[in-house]
Amino acid sequence: MSTLIYTESPLDPADATYDFTLPAGNGWMHEIKRGQTFRIVDLEGNQAADTLFYNAHDMSDRYSAQDTIRAQGAIYLTTGTKLMSSEGNVLLTITADTCGRHDTLGGACATESNQVRYSLDKRSMHACRDTFMLQVLRWGRGASKADITHNINFFMNVPVTPEGGLSFADGVSAGGRYVEMRAEMDVVALISNCPQLNNPCNAYNPTPVRLLIWG
Repeated sequence: MSTLIYTESPLDPADATYDFTLPAGNGWMHEIKRGQTFRIVDLEGNQAADTLFYNAHDMSDRYSAQDTIRAQGAIYLTTGTKLMSSEGNVLLTITADTCGRHDTLGGACATESNQVRYSLDKRSMHACRDTFMLQVLRWGRGASKADITHNINFFMNVPVTPEGGLSFADGVSAGGRYVEMRAEMDVVALISNCPQLNNPCNAYNPTPVRLLIWG
């Protein structure tokens, strides 16, 4: 396992132009202008903020996990990572990170994966893909289910095993840790603050995240 590197931000939350606390299980979709800085704070620790980003002027130009991994030559996201789009554009750059690394391989929980991973009776439980779809439909502007692609799991720890598989491990985050990024173009952020009640990584207790924007 790689050593975690923490990078603090000089920005003061009191100076933020936008400040919102997103409860666990809820969704959020918001435009972030080029040059603005966006921070996600893990308020109580080991929460997963499932996140997608889009070019605000072309929703088909969206976050690409494979292009991001290829561009940086690493599977985990942290300070310095450029979040790449499906058209090869830099959407945002991570400028500060007090968690150390973030997952972009594990994907979002869905009703289907809940029953496969946990048990058949979990299918009816709320999942991140439901939240993504609801937010996209509310947003409109031509966005649809087809625009929900492979996401980032901020604060989630998903190590790759020596055999090449994925393991959902205990979190490496803690209360008050954050990830911060600068928008390199006008982007739309889509977040599902994970409602997962079946995974011990969050002690079976989904918690809120705080969202701040400067600029």
